[in-house]
Amino acid sequence: MTTELILGGARSGKSKIAEERARATGLGLLYIATGEAGDDEMASRIAHHRERRGNDWIVIEEPILLAEQLQNNATEENCILVDCLTLWISNCLFSNQHSCWEVEREKLLTLLPTLPGQIIFVSNEVGMGVVPMGKETRLFVDESGWFHQRLAEKCDRATFIVAGLSHTLKGSLSD
Repeated sequence: MTTELILGGARSGKSKIAEERARATGLGLLYIATGEAGDDEMASRIAHHRERRGNDWIVIEEPILLAEQLQNNATEENCILVDCLTLWISNCLFSNQHSCWEVEREKLLTLLPTLPGQIIFVSNEVGMGVVPMGKETRLFVDESGWFHQRLAEKCDRATFIVAGLSHTLKGSLSD
């Protein structure tokens, strides 16, 4: 198994680069989308991603049960792209389910080393700005940062995307 965490800011090019890397594997392409179209703006973003991806992907929409989807779909014959972890974190943190984030986070981190195939995670790096106002926003930024650290430690590669340019943080494409 090969795992990669691709981090970057909004509109940095991280999803496009992740899709290119997944295609380059030559494996079957499976896309786990964590976003939900709660409004017109988000629906537009989702439509943009669908259009760019094309029809060669199997798409699973799953806002919360990410570990379950990975366990059910990871095989040696496919590359799974998960886009985006920050939406998943937000979905879990602010769900009506008690302890959803803690439970789902630990399920994913425990399961990840046992999965076959290739998995690419895409997430927003949200910790490079000012300390946000508001308890919920600070919670989201803190939890995202701590989770990214734990996930990057478990992944074979970590990449930071800025202005469409890829910067290797850990590992290499040949690993």
